[in-house]
Amino acid sequence: MHLSRLTKPTRLIAGLLCGLLLAILAVPLGAQPASTTHPAQGFGPVYDASHEITLNGTIQEFVTKRVVGSPTGMHLLVAGPDGVVDARVGPFLSKETKEALRTGAPIRIVGAMTSLRGKNYLLARELTVGGTTVKLRSTNGAPMHGGSTTARRSRTKETAKVELNGGAR
Repeated sequence: MHLSRLTKPTRLIAGLLCGLLLAILAVPLGAQPASTTHPAQGFGPVYDASHEITLNGTIQEFVTKRVVGSPTGMHLLVAGPDGVVDARVGPFLSKETKEALRTGAPIRIVGAMTSLRGKNYLLARELTVGGTTVKLRSTNGAPMHGGSTTARRSRTKETAKVELNGGAR
């Protein structure tokens, strides 16, 4: 008789748990599908690789201070064929790249235009200045820390040769 008392609450609990499981599984069936027409939203402006452009121009100004209402990170104001463009280059530029960004220097920027609070920005994926190409974002727009520089690799090889020869003479 003692055994039958324990099985009734166990069956009741098992039945309640099964009912809860079925209810949980049934809820997503009524949910609406996610829209596939909008790009993913994150904390900042969204990089849309399908609208990528190439801008050839000259550097008007290198902005390091954040302006309220604009995306974070460093900006370049670049004079191009359609006027001045605000290009966001992000916070991860190397010291050598920052030194190459001088007013009046010719620059080539590959990136995607985006709009934030009614203002257009060019999110730079790759920039070429002074013969050096720096990759700032991956092909899908994810920021790259440190940036991948093609000229940096050749300088590293030259530095290694100098060190093997006993240093600079």
